[in-house]
Amino acid sequence: MPASRLLTGLIPAFRRMGRPTGSSLSRSFAVTSGSKAQTIFSGIQPTGVPHLGNYLGALANWVALQKNADPQDRLIYSIVGYHAITLPQDPRRLERERMDIMASLLAIGINPERSILFHQDQVLEHVELAWILNCMTSMGKLKRVTTWKSKLAVARNDGTDKNQDDGHLSLGLFAYPVLQAADILLYKATRVPVGEDQRQHLELCRDLADVFNRTVKSPIFPVPRHIITPAKRVLSLRDPMQKMSKSAPAANSRILITDSFDEIAAKVRSAVTDSTRGITYDPISRPGVSNLVTIISGCTDESIESVVERLADKGHGELKGEVVDAVESKLGPVRREYERIKQDEGWIREVGRRGAEKARALAVETMVDVKTRLGLGAL
Repeated sequence: MPASRLLTGLIPAFRRMGRPTGSSLSRSFAVTSGSKAQTIFSGIQPTGVPHLGNYLGALANWVALQKNADPQDRLIYSIVGYHAITLPQDPRRLERERMDIMASLLAIGINPERSILFHQDQVLEHVELAWILNCMTSMGKLKRVTTWKSKLAVARNDGTDKNQDDGHLSLGLFAYPVLQAADILLYKATRVPVGEDQRQHLELCRDLADVFNRTVKSPIFPVPRHIITPAKRVLSLRDPMQKMSKSAPAANSRILITDSFDEIAAKVRSAVTDSTRGITYDPISRPGVSNLVTIISGCTDESIESVVERLADKGHGELKGEVVDAVESKLGPVRREYERIKQDEGWIREVGRRGAEKARALAVETMVDVKTRLGLGAL
C-alpha cells in the first residue's frame, strides 16, 4: 500500500486515541483538552544533504504527514543544531550543512506556509527548558539510555558500540535525550514520528512530561505518543549489514538525494550482492540483494513481494538497472528542485527566520507557563 494511503488511514486513528494508560501514567496529570487538533513534532540533525536512507526512512513521511494531516493540526519540523554539537564539529562545515539541510527539506516538499520549519538553535527556549528538565532527570534514567555509545562508535569509526566506555563521553552527549525531550515538550507536541532507534528517547520524554506535571500539580504538558509511519530501512551499498550513513568512509556506500543520474548508476553498480542466482528477499542470507529490493520498493511504493515476483528470474545486473531507474525516478525531481532553491540562499535564510519567529511565539508561551509554575516568573 502506498505510504500516502496508509497515512491517510492512520491520522484519523491517532485522533481516536485516548489518554495514556499504564500504572504510572494513568495517575498522571494528563492533558485532556477538548480540542481534537494534534501537534506533530519531528527533528533532524544538520548533517547537510540527506541520503536515500534518510529520505525513505523519515523525510518522505514528513511530507506525507503534511499532505494528509487535518487542516487544524500543527506540524513542526526542526533542524536540531544543538544536537549536532554534542560531538565535535567544524564550524564552517556546520554552517554550510545547516543551509544544505534546509534547502533539502524545502526541495522534498516541506511547505513553510503549512508547516513550521526552523532551526532549533535560533529558539533559545529549547536549552532553557532542557536545563529545567535536566534538574528533574536522574542519572539513573540517563544511564539506561545507551544510544550515546553508538554515537561515539560512529564518530570514532569503531563499527561497534560494545567497546565504548564513558572516557570520551561529554555531559552534552550524555544528556542530549533530555534536550530532545525539551524539543518535543516545548511545543506541547501530542504526536512524534520516531524510528525504532528513538523509541527509548520518546519514553524518557513521556516520563519527563509526567514528572513535570506531577511536580507542578498541573497538566502543563501532554504525554506525547509516537506515530508509527511506514518506513524502509535502507542499508549501506558497500556493507549491507550496516545502515546507510554519511559517516561511513566509502562515499559510494550511500546515495545522496542530490546525486546525479551518473553518480547514482555508478554507486548502484558497485553495490555488494552475492553469488546466488535469481532474486529473492532474505535479509539474513542475502543482505545485499535484499537491500536493493528494499530500495526499489521504497522508491516505487511497490510491495517487496511484488518486486521479488517480478524480478525472480533476473540477474544481478538487471536488478541493479531496476534500482537505478527507481532511484532516479524518485530523486530526479528532488535534485532539480534543490538546485533551483540553492540559487537563492537569501530566501532559504528567510524561511528559517520566519519559521523561528513562529516557533518562538509558541515556545515563549510555554516557558512563561513553565517558569511561573516553578516560581521563576517575572517579579
